[in-house]
Amino acid sequence: MDLHSARFVILFLYILKEGFEYFVQYLNLKHMTAAGHLIPAEFEGKVDAPLIEKMQGYESDKTRLGFISSAAGNIASVVFIFGGLLERYSAWMTSLHLSFIVSGWLFFLLLSLAGEILAVPFSLYAIFRIENRYGFNATTLRLWISDFIKSLVISTIMYSLAIFAGLWLIEWSPLHWWSWVWAFLFAFSMVVMYITPYVIEPLFNKFSPVDDESLKDKIAALANKAGIKTGRILKSDASKRSRHSNAYFSGIGRTKRVVLYDTLLAQMDSDEILSVLAHEMGHWKKKHILKMLALFEAFSFIGLYAAYRIMQSDLLLQVFGMGAGTLFVKMLLLGFIAGIVLFPLKLIVNFISRRHERQADLATYELTGETGGLIRALIKLSKENLSNFHPHPLYVALFYSHPPVTERIRYLKSLAS
Repeated sequence: MDLHSARFVILFLYILKEGFEYFVQYLNLKHMTAAGHLIPAEFEGKVDAPLIEKMQGYESDKTRLGFISSAAGNIASVVFIFGGLLERYSAWMTSLHLSFIVSGWLFFLLLSLAGEILAVPFSLYAIFRIENRYGFNATTLRLWISDFIKSLVISTIMYSLAIFAGLWLIEWSPLHWWSWVWAFLFAFSMVVMYITPYVIEPLFNKFSPVDDESLKDKIAALANKAGIKTGRILKSDASKRSRHSNAYFSGIGRTKRVVLYDTLLAQMDSDEILSVLAHEMGHWKKKHILKMLALFEAFSFIGLYAAYRIMQSDLLLQVFGMGAGTLFVKMLLLGFIAGIVLFPLKLIVNFISRRHERQADLATYELTGETGGLIRALIKLSKENLSNFHPHPLYVALFYSHPPVTERIRYLKSLAS
């Protein structure tokens, strides 16, 4: 195969991958519509026909917007890479005669900002049309603009720190930069996890101690049973943006804490809240976070070494028909190809994640001694969040990090029996 043909093969594979994802989403909508009138046994007497219709409408609207936004991003990527714009962009950056580090920082930062701007209209439509239509949105335009600016500033700072450090390591150690960059990114991610609860999260939400002392004592006792030092137990004013509910652990080491959305506290009783938290504690108890982190770091280590080896030559530039290009162009092209080659990993990672979720459900039973609380919580969350009761199996395999809610409830009932 000549290099010219290789370029078209890459484009064909990219379109095939994206087309397959669109097809699976289409299958999911068809499957949901065909089975939409059926109320799962787990929800009999708890939902009615109007609510089922509302769930279907919400899923359909989100999927259609996803089609359009994804297509816009794909078209922009293909035109930029295969239409000659990348080569012109690289030539313009070279003409500025900047240093290696500053040139690379500007090269990637401008592309990142372009992606953020492209996503703005779709984000606005999702929040102020779809989320509004189904009663979820509580965000004002002023708050959205404030959040957008804060997120942009924070991401720019984080992005810049990572790029400056990574490019400095490449310049400092041309033969072994891949290992140094891997070590830096690992350390950097740990620092970010450590400072996020006290530096980043307070920029968006207000956190205060949970008012219910009895609930706090029960959470502390549950965490102690799971062998977890919880730190503080806080509630977040999430309702000022959305009526969706959630609970999560944040931080590592001394900054670790439990955060409950105020919407969750309003929707659920103490047993249901404890069950939700027991599920999250189950992830810690089963070391799921550590296992996924180890898996990610192993792949990152291998990936960076492979990137180092591939970028030693100009093969990528030749395949994409570029007469000249910088290391940054090679990185971008390699990332584009990696998205195609590593597509099967998406199925594997989601499979592992769904398995971990089932293990965390089992841990909930082990920690609380019952499953009723989590079952009631899942039913409430499904109704409140308008979840799809009838996802297509292929859609689940490709996009679901959690088992479908009906499967989870069925599994929890089997534990109780």
